[in-house]
Amino acid sequence: MAGVVIPLSAVRTRRDWGIGQVTDLPVCAQWVRTAGQRLLQILPAHELAEGETSPYGALTAFGLDPIYTDVEAVEDLDASARAAILGEAGARELERLRGRDRVEYSAVRALKARVLRAAFERFREREWSRDTVRARKLADFIRSERDWLDDLALYGALRRAHGGWGWQTWAEGERDRTTGAIARVRSEQADALLETAYVAWTIEGQWRAARDQMRQLGVELMGDLPFIVCAESADVWAHASQFELGLSLGAPPDDYSADGQDWGLPAYDWLAMEVDRLAWLRARVRRAAVLYDRFRMDHVVGYFRQWVRRPGGADRGRFDPEGEDLQRTRGRRVLGALLAEVEHSPVGVDPPRAIAEDLGVIPPFVRDTLRERGVPGYRVLPWEKDAAGFRDPRAFPRESVASWSTHDTAPIDAWWSDLPEGDRVALARRAGLTTEVAGAPGIDGRRSLALLRDLYGASSDLALILAQELIGVGERINTPGTVGPQNWTWRLPRPIEDLSADASLAARLAAVRALVTAAGR
Repeated sequence: MAGVVIPLSAVRTRRDWGIGQVTDLPVCAQWVRTAGQRLLQILPAHELAEGETSPYGALTAFGLDPIYTDVEAVEDLDASARAAILGEAGARELERLRGRDRVEYSAVRALKARVLRAAFERFREREWSRDTVRARKLADFIRSERDWLDDLALYGALRRAHGGWGWQTWAEGERDRTTGAIARVRSEQADALLETAYVAWTIEGQWRAARDQMRQLGVELMGDLPFIVCAESADVWAHASQFELGLSLGAPPDDYSADGQDWGLPAYDWLAMEVDRLAWLRARVRRAAVLYDRFRMDHVVGYFRQWVRRPGGADRGRFDPEGEDLQRTRGRRVLGALLAEVEHSPVGVDPPRAIAEDLGVIPPFVRDTLRERGVPGYRVLPWEKDAAGFRDPRAFPRESVASWSTHDTAPIDAWWSDLPEGDRVALARRAGLTTEVAGAPGIDGRRSLALLRDLYGASSDLALILAQELIGVGERINTPGTVGPQNWTWRLPRPIEDLSADASLAARLAAVRALVTAAGR
């Protein structure tokens, strides 16, 4: 099939509050369906800390970010109540955020938090205190999701009580989760714990409804399972013994980074994680199986070997473990345990499909293991080269994902001019481009569609394009190795309703649909 990659944050509708919302997923699915796309891939949607924009630095590996809640669809507040909460200043701020070309996370979060807080207070007064049917549904949700929700609620309450400071700065009892300290939090912060549960229950309900609508449209939802979470997260606080907090994850030196990369994220203590048979990792996979039809396993090589270093010093880093035999053994054991969780979905539920992000410097034994387990990897066309030149996409393994780009690269329309001239000539020849079209400046619609035709002709089961490639724009989602407002804040240039009404864009989407159909996708 063919699919589109778009961060949920980038989805734009006339009803949004400056960021994509869970209820926008079916709207986006219906829109991309007009271009023959039957899969929508989003990036991680887990809750971020205040001031954070990267979906790979979440506060939780389980809880969805309340920023994606459609507050206008919350049952506990009607339009007049929302208007009263926002006031004139809030209404003006909402209109400003809707019109912005970039997501302003802090402003959107603050605006939605005001509404969700008021909705919770009304729920507590009208439902929870009276033990209504809805109150009992929330209680059932708290029980069913206790394994992750309890830690998230406790962490959030303590972090707010400490003015936003992370758990490593808290008093010893709170930091180390002593019985007495946790009991005090449950007593003193009972309302805060219930509010976290209410907000999580609200967005989960919207998520389930959106998934049902997408199924009716015939569009799958693909998500992303990050390799790790940040040190300042509910999960690392709750399972601190399973992480090497004195080490930082990264990537070894390569052609793009002479000194390697330091991601500032904690490393796994694999020996400690083996004590409970990787319970936390397996729980994350079960959660992904609930949220998505397919999910991308980020940095899959990390399950075989981690590149670790001590931050702030001259340490250039090392692999853990060292030696191919140990790496192969670890990867097979970890990957086997995680895939077993995928395969044991509840009766009557189709198991999701796990896809391995195997880009970068990947040892052959990693891809051998993926093939043995039937796990598709990626084939990014500009990187698929050998001594004879570019590999023919029609010879890609069926169990693979073909793409021109990723969320960490420019769309091919913008990337094209940065490719070496010899690469452009070879790729243009394969795509049947004339010299004039191949060398046209900027983004050229003819070239763009020819490159998509080349992609859809790949023998890979799944062909993915960025939303930017679907509509023919060149903005990036993220530029690795850089920090700034340009990363993770891109939005569609206009609401989907307006894009759908654009005759020239409708013609482009029809042309893409024709390419998909001709390729048998």
